[in-house]
Parts: sequence; structure tokens; C-alpha cells
Amino acid sequence: MIKNDLFLRALKGETVQRPPVWMMRQAGRYLPEFIALRDKYDFFTRCRTPEIAAEITVQPIRRIAPDAAILFSDILVVPQAMGLEVVMKENFGPFVPNPIRTIQDVERVIV
Repeated sequence: MIKNDLFLRALKGETVQRPPVWMMRQAGRYLPEFIALRDKYDFFTRCRTPEIAAEITVQPIRRIAPDAAILFSDILVVPQAMGLEVVMKENFGPFVPNPIRTIQDVERVIV
């Protein structure tokens, strides 16, 4: 049973006693427990491993107890799922070595 359904009731348009507070995954990046996981696992391993993503999601919840949280993931897992290579380059960020440039590239994308 859900102990705190304030966020869900607000989403349904129900009257709630106060606005719900929710936590984005970025809000936990400063936590020592997040830094330990970041140092142990690369970015995409953290995104693709359900147990690690769930742990990252709940870390700030344990500390400040918001009403809801956004699951840890990243938009870059979508192009990867479509068959595009996306890598994280040190001191650069996300990089697509073979971007879509031709109709043949588009035809190779998994939909």
C-alpha cells in the first residue's frame, strides 16, 4: 500500500492539502552515496542496470522525503535502443560517432 499518494492524487486533479514536492534525479548528484556509485559504474551502466538506477532514485528520498521522484535514466538510452552508438567522452559529454546523415542511415534505425 502506498503511504504517500499526495502526488498521485494531485495528478488525478483531486484537491490536496498542499502541492506535492518531487525530486529530479539531478538533485542527488552531490550526495556521497551517489558519488560512490558514479565512481564505481560508468554512466550507461548506471542507466541500464535496474538495481543501480533504483538506488540512485531513492538516495535523495531517504534524505529529504519528497512526495515523489523521477526515475534515474537518461534520454540517451533511447537512441541506443534504436541501434545508434552513443558514448560518453571524457571532458566532452555525449558523442554519436556515426550520426544519421543519409536515408540509408535512417533505414538502419530500429523503430
